[in-house]
Amino acid sequence: MKDCVRYRNSAATTSAHEARSGPPRRGGIVLLLTIVVLMILATIGYMLAYRVSAQRHRDNYIIDYTTACYARDSALKYAIASLQDLNDLAFVSRPNEPDFSDVFSMNEEKYRAFIEEWIAKIAKEHPEQLETSDEGANLNELTGKDSNAENLLSAAENNDPNDSNNKRVADSNSGKDILDKLKVRGPYGPTWPLVKEPVEFEIGTTTVKIQIEDENAKYPAGWAIMADEKVQREAQASLQTFLEWMGYSSDQIESVRSQLSQISAIKPFKVDFQAVVQRTPVTTPTPNPAARRGARPQQKVAYKTTNVQATELVVRQTKDFSKLFHSSLLDTQMLASPTIISETRKESALKYMGLWGSTQVNINSAPRQVLEAAFAFGGNASQITEEIIKLRREKPFKDIDELKKELYKFSDTIEKSKPYITTTSKVFTMHITAVNGTAKASAVVVVLKDGGKIDRVAVLCE
Repeated sequence: MKDCVRYRNSAATTSAHEARSGPPRRGGIVLLLTIVVLMILATIGYMLAYRVSAQRHRDNYIIDYTTACYARDSALKYAIASLQDLNDLAFVSRPNEPDFSDVFSMNEEKYRAFIEEWIAKIAKEHPEQLETSDEGANLNELTGKDSNAENLLSAAENNDPNDSNNKRVADSNSGKDILDKLKVRGPYGPTWPLVKEPVEFEIGTTTVKIQIEDENAKYPAGWAIMADEKVQREAQASLQTFLEWMGYSSDQIESVRSQLSQISAIKPFKVDFQAVVQRTPVTTPTPNPAARRGARPQQKVAYKTTNVQATELVVRQTKDFSKLFHSSLLDTQMLASPTIISETRKESALKYMGLWGSTQVNINSAPRQVLEAAFAFGGNASQITEEIIKLRREKPFKDIDELKKELYKFSDTIEKSKPYITTTSKVFTMHITAVNGTAKASAVVVVLKDGGKIDRVAVLCE
């Protein structure tokens, strides 16, 4: 009897255990499958969302870029229509200001120390320039309307780089550092190489900026590949001087020379132009009654004579070299590599090199390294350059004869360099940039100014 009870209890316990455990591992498999399905669905959903978002960004960029291109083209028409403003360019007097030539090789630390020393010198020797004035250039104009004499004087008096407690006095109105606002003016007033302050405006949702640069203030790349064999040695010395000033190594200089020689093989560069008589063949068909029907008529060749002025030849060469210097033959990426980069400035050889076919350097607007490269054709380059930089701050030179008169002891060497220097710029570039959202469109217009006549030479859009 007891055995029967014990068997029934054991059977009941086994049945209850099997009831609790159910089918073996069935619940775990269902859960695992569910998780896998959810992960697959989540992955598919993420990929779809990513593709939709990427397509939306692409569509928005195309719209932004199209809008930017439209604004760029509109600004381009406006800039070309206002080219006559270049006839009003005038140099400014900078007798008590440092020359823009003295900053191109300075790093950020040296540049700020240079500005601080300038302020201290002005505060000590010419305090009248720290006062508000309606006439002439003063430091208030250079730093902006919000600055005042007390801030500048405080910055000058507290100029001690070794004092750890020294803090530059910030403008109470604008909250900007005086030393950051102070800029070394270029020959026309704005920072080099600008001839006018940049113009910035909005067209719809697009921000447009127009800058005009003086190309005659830069080193003409064509000098290194001139056709005149008599000056080729001086031309190579000129290129060497310029690139050494820009901190290039011998290998880099040789690479630039090799690239320019390839361009020279296509077309050599000329500096001196004279009017020529050009004969152009003109072919006209001559009827022949005796010819059979369907035969080709005889051709009569005549020549049309055209007088081509020197200015037209200059324009043609400028167009040709604008294309050659901006082709793959010249490694502009290497030339654009920064030699000095800081918070306020970015310097490179390309910034100081003219790639638009200019033939002369303006002694009133060219920086030191460009002037020395120009006077390498005559000699005494460093001495003449130093004298020019001192004199032009107070009064720019009217012509080369005045330069020879002021520097009479160098008149012979100046005469040798005369074909390569000028006192009036003729080649300008207009840089137009339009930004809409994340899209950017730009254009460069090359302008040749001959007296009151202004010709558009080339337009490069990106």
